[in-house]
Amino acid sequence: MRRELGPALVLLALSVAGGTAELQAPYAISASYHVYMNGGHVAVMNETFEAKDNAYRIVSESSAAGVLALFEKQPLRFMSTGQLTASGLRPRHFEGKRSETDRRQVRAEFDWQAGQLTLTHDGRTETVPLASNTQDRLSFMYQFMFVAFDKQQRLELAMTNGRKLDYYRYAIHPDVEIETPLGRMMTLHLVKQREPDESGTEIWLAPQHRFLPVKMMILENDGSRYEQVITKLELKP
Repeated sequence: MRRELGPALVLLALSVAGGTAELQAPYAISASYHVYMNGGHVAVMNETFEAKDNAYRIVSESSAAGVLALFEKQPLRFMSTGQLTASGLRPRHFEGKRSETDRRQVRAEFDWQAGQLTLTHDGRTETVPLASNTQDRLSFMYQFMFVAFDKQQRLELAMTNGRKLDYYRYAIHPDVEIETPLGRMMTLHLVKQREPDESGTEIWLAPQHRFLPVKMMILENDGSRYEQVITKLELKP
């Protein structure tokens, strides 16, 4: 995982480009997560999802905890906005920053008509071809609500984190039971298919909660382990 925006950024940088199901999205979701680095609590992440008039808005704010709070005093805020379609989320704008003057801030603009993705980071801007069904690192979390997982054994993924556009493959393992602060849950376990020099990522989705992520994990090449675990989840249909 890239560390330019700090170790509290444990949201996984992926998106779903597999089959979709025409589902009615909740008009509001509120979720909170605890973020851990090598077993130590380093951040609290609060997210909101709102859907109205065929549009969506997601905001994720991470505040450092423990010793890390002495160095990262400003919360890290991500935002994704775009259209809400029958096949899911179609991002238009994505950004991540701690403040307006944050030199590490990132931004992505999706021009679906022109087929272009404009990325702004590190003081420069570049444009790359926009792959079909691309998500940003925040919208992908909620795109799972629209994926038809029945009989699928693998997902092909495309995502931007504001710096680049990447592609991923995940193996799907159904009926994996895990313990969470919200109780024991049966989950759908996604495991990244990776090369030896790539980081490992895993996602646990809760079918009983519209396939929203309840746990995520990143294992870096240097052995660092990041985990994100659900502590609160509220859905308004």
